[in-house]
Amino acid sequence: MKMSKKIIAILLSVLFVVGVFAGCSASNNGGEETANADFKVGFIFLHDENSTYDLNFINAANEACKELGVTAILKTNIPEGQECYDAAADLVDQGCKIIFADSFGHEDYMIEAAKAYPDVQFCHATGTKAHTEGLANYQNAFASIYEGRFLAGVAAGMKLNEIKEAGNLKGDAPKMGYVGAFTYAEVISGYTSFYLGAKYVCPDVTMEVTFTGSWYDETAEKEAATKLIADGCDLISQHADSMGAPTACEAAGIPDVSYNGSTVAACPNTFIVSSRINWAPYFEYAIQCTIDGKDIEDDWTGTLATESVLLTEVNETAAAEGTQAKIDEVKAAIEAGEIKVFDTSTFTVGGETLTSYLADVDTDAAYTPDTEVIVDGAFVESQFRSAPYFDLRIDGITLLDENYG
Repeated sequence: MKMSKKIIAILLSVLFVVGVFAGCSASNNGGEETANADFKVGFIFLHDENSTYDLNFINAANEACKELGVTAILKTNIPEGQECYDAAADLVDQGCKIIFADSFGHEDYMIEAAKAYPDVQFCHATGTKAHTEGLANYQNAFASIYEGRFLAGVAAGMKLNEIKEAGNLKGDAPKMGYVGAFTYAEVISGYTSFYLGAKYVCPDVTMEVTFTGSWYDETAEKEAATKLIADGCDLISQHADSMGAPTACEAAGIPDVSYNGSTVAACPNTFIVSSRINWAPYFEYAIQCTIDGKDIEDDWTGTLATESVLLTEVNETAAAEGTQAKIDEVKAAIEAGEIKVFDTSTFTVGGETLTSYLADVDTDAAYTPDTEVIVDGAFVESQFRSAPYFDLRIDGITLLDENYG
């Protein structure tokens, strides 16, 4: 009888130890990191951490790879040319099983690499061709950043109302300025949704847009913002990647809504808020699919719900009182479907309300319209492919120039 109790005690001790270690293994990220440590992921960036756009991607890449315990190999300052293909090929040679690129002009070279290396997954942000190329190992991704820009526009409109009520407008009515890179649909979608967000709370606002012809040119962006300020704009925003516009605003004392991250450290008196795409959820999704041998969605679109569209903290020093509460209210209404960013009843084109519009979704060299995108009284963005295709020139926005890439 004594022997039986001893045996039982030993068995219970063994079971306890096994259970503890099993529990640790299941809950400890270190175990997962060890399991995936040999899995390599490649990233191709147009610029480096000095570009707010690329820094946003770099941070997400590092976050996602740390979370999954995989090895990240980053290539920065890769131009939109044959250098992109060469970088992809080198990443394949280093053992990467999935490769991401972050700039629009990288797409054709990523497709070329996908054809050359069918056993590797290639994922491209902002691209347009995955749904027409039909390659099993090539995908596009984007996010509903137009919703984030609309919310940032609400913050801008609140500030304009404050300036107006204080009698400090430069002109007779509120006017915003916007620094854009190129006259692409992505940029048009961005500045239009920003404008509509401002108009939602400040109905008499207008906006002027100027283009630099570059995604990242600090001098040109600063000059563009300075030009808009001199032209009587009460607030500036941007879709360009340097600190040029924000620092011009700080020097001039003009409120600024930036993009891809907070600029409050450099612009404490003028920065209001910033919207950005959080790429970490997509990176984690696509990497995990590759690890598990599952298909990756051809056109993946992140949303507010997936936390792929984020706003920074509101800078209370520069923002109007009640800005955060208004953003929260409008965000809830967007998520509930009560507000549609491109609701056709909220804007006109040439004085007319749209009831139908064909957009160029299946992109060709002639940009031929091919898809009806007005559905239930709204332009449905990023539904028929992930990358934006909103290219309407709506009333209330004046383009000072044009610049196509």
